[in-house]
Amino acid sequence: MTSFHCSNCHRPYPKSGTPYRCPHCGGVYSLAGALNFSIDQIEPDLPGIWRYRHTFGLPADATLIHLGEGDTPLVEGQGLGRKLAFKLEFLNPTGSFKDRATAPLASLLASRSVTEAVEDSSGNAGASFAAYAARAGIHARVFVPDYTSGPKRHQIEVYGAELAPVRGPRSEAAAAVRKAADEGAVYASHAYLPFGLPGIATIAYELYEELGEAPGAVVAPVGHGSLLLGIAYGFTALHATGIIKNQPRLVGVQARACAPLWALSTQGAAGLAWVTEGETLAEGVRIHQPLRGDELLKAVEASGGRFVAVEEEQILPARDSLAKAGLFVEPTSAIVWAALQEFATELPEPIVLILSGSGLKAL
Repeated sequence: MTSFHCSNCHRPYPKSGTPYRCPHCGGVYSLAGALNFSIDQIEPDLPGIWRYRHTFGLPADATLIHLGEGDTPLVEGQGLGRKLAFKLEFLNPTGSFKDRATAPLASLLASRSVTEAVEDSSGNAGASFAAYAARAGIHARVFVPDYTSGPKRHQIEVYGAELAPVRGPRSEAAAAVRKAADEGAVYASHAYLPFGLPGIATIAYELYEELGEAPGAVVAPVGHGSLLLGIAYGFTALHATGIIKNQPRLVGVQARACAPLWALSTQGAAGLAWVTEGETLAEGVRIHQPLRGDELLKAVEASGGRFVAVEEEQILPARDSLAKAGLFVEPTSAIVWAALQEFATELPEPIVLILSGSGLKAL
């Protein structure tokens, strides 16, 4: 069974309570080894991502909290002289890929009788948590930076969650929610808690089903790193069972204004000295200290992939270019298209671009 443990002291996640960090050593929880994937245990009668429920590590009697997440379209096409495919994660119930992670997390919280919880987000994770918390009967309070786009803020509130804007950069909202957690609130963190990673891994399973093979490369925006890391876990599970022969190259894209993983991967530790939490239109990846950065760096390197940083002036033209192809995404998602234009010829085909969030969220 898929299990979770402290990445520092390796103690398992407790069977009761919902600590966001290890109470023994303060370490971050992560997957304890590989995902438990078996093609024989897929349940095709369950909706969306839930047909892979056996990989989630949830209690057998956990209630499924779902809103129709998963089974997003894969739109194939040609561009830049390459065979491309766009995974439309912005068509998940709340308009972003976060729903794949929030559904298992909300199910775990419900199984542990949580009735109130806090979360922090640049917008999409907060909106997703607000929706699934409402579905599960959990009162949610979501801390967001005060620059979070209006549609995302309204979306959080319309689900009935309490919105808590915090002045300053993204890191200030994170500090505020940790303070609330230290004072006793249940911190349902999409970044600290690893229960959403198996949900995100379902992107890999769907890509295999849709393509009939593993893609040559997968390009995704990177903030804390859960999106690309979850996909990496999924393809590793498929490879371990012999379903695919080769794993795709992974490409993580950041905005140059805040690109710690790109700096570290291209210039080593010295590159981090000048990385700032600069303002960027790609608000969803404005993360100065990625929580799962080390793990993602290893996964990308092992795949033969790379990290790329996109200049600010490239972001809106990339968004508009995708929109003219019928794909309306927010600026955070558009950075994958801006990045691909610089190195498309270097990647094996087909190249899958993960379009993570709806353009309606950033109007």
